[in-house]
Formats: sequence, structure tokens, C-alpha cells
Amino acid sequence: MAQMKAHTEYLTFNTKDRYEMVHITPEVEQIVRRSGIDDGLCFVSPMHITAAIYVNDHEDGLIEDISTWLEKLAPAWPGYKHHRTGEDNADAHLKALLLHHETTLPITKGRLDLGRWQRIFYAEFDGQRSKRVIVKILGIEAQ
Repeated sequence: MAQMKAHTEYLTFNTKDRYEMVHITPEVEQIVRRSGIDDGLCFVSPMHITAAIYVNDHEDGLIEDISTWLEKLAPAWPGYKHHRTGEDNADAHLKALLLHHETTLPITKGRLDLGRWQRIFYAEFDGQRSKRVIVKILGIEAQ
């Protein structure tokens, strides 16, 4: 009889820049392989409110387009009320809201079951310090 199993690992990022899009599909795929889960779900979420996880094409022009779009909707600007607290990252909070905070992806036959162009990204909007992403995998172990 198949057993349900949970597996949890953490990725840590310390981006060079305040704002970065980091392709993390290979790291998540490795965690899925290590988990031993044959059929299940892979949950990926940043443990910070100024970062996001999203799934899209790994194409430089599109990544630049996403960044431009986010900056138009939530520009870096000194007039945010949040800045009255002494913080200077209100735009980072807003940008993170515009993208997905987390994603849940299928696992089939021990691998991420992604579409042809789907890739996983960690979007950092207030970087240059250590931040964690949780990868939690739930499913049935390989027989």
C-alpha cells in the first residue's frame, strides 16, 4: 500500500541587488528528486513579504517586461505612508502582492510536471540580505 509522505527543505538567497528575478527550477527539481515522492504536490513559498514566487517563461525579454510592468504599477517612490515607519520598502511590498506569493506544482512519476515553457522564479524586491524559501512536498512515495 502506498504511503503518504511529507518532505521539507529550504532554499536561502542573498541577492546581490535589491531587485532580482532568480530562476530556481533546477533547485526545486533537485528537492523533488531527493524527496522520494512519486506522485504529489510541490509547494514553493518565500518566507518574506517583500518577495514572491511565480511560474513563467525563462526568457530575458519577458523578465524585463515583467520588471517594467511592476515598476509602473508600484514604483519606487518616497511618498508611501509605510515609509513613515522608518522603512523604505513599500514598493517591494506592493510588487510582491502583484505576483504570486506561492505556487503549488504537480509531481508525476517523481518529477515536476511542468508545461514546456514553465519555469519557477524567486522574485526579490528588497534583497541584499539573507532570505529563505520553503519547498514542501506532499505525496505518495515511489514503490
